[in-house]
Amino acid sequence: MRDPRERLRDILEAIDNIKRYTTAGRDVFEKDELVQSWCVRHLQIIGEAARSLPEETRKSIPELPWSDIVGMRHVLVHNYFGIDTELVWNVVENQLGTLKTAIETFLGPRTV
Repeated sequence: MRDPRERLRDILEAIDNIKRYTTAGRDVFEKDELVQSWCVRHLQIIGEAARSLPEETRKSIPELPWSDIVGMRHVLVHNYFGIDTELVWNVVENQLGTLKTAIETFLGPRTV
């Protein structure tokens, strides 16, 4: 079983991967199926990592909507023919920053 801190770092890595391909903005996201698929895949990774976190870890970062994060994963995994790109973009643009900040604060400074 992986350490909860490793799972939190998986979330941070997935956020960074999403941000790497969405900096060009929504227009590029809407026109590029590969960018959309990339984002969906990494949002699934975020949801899976969140789902695998122990309850005590989730309670340690209570400002995050853990059930919504896991729920988003379920929608993306099980509703792949009906994925709403508007919803995906909203998460990318408006929610990943908060998620990243909260996890980085919880993890504290990185040591090499």
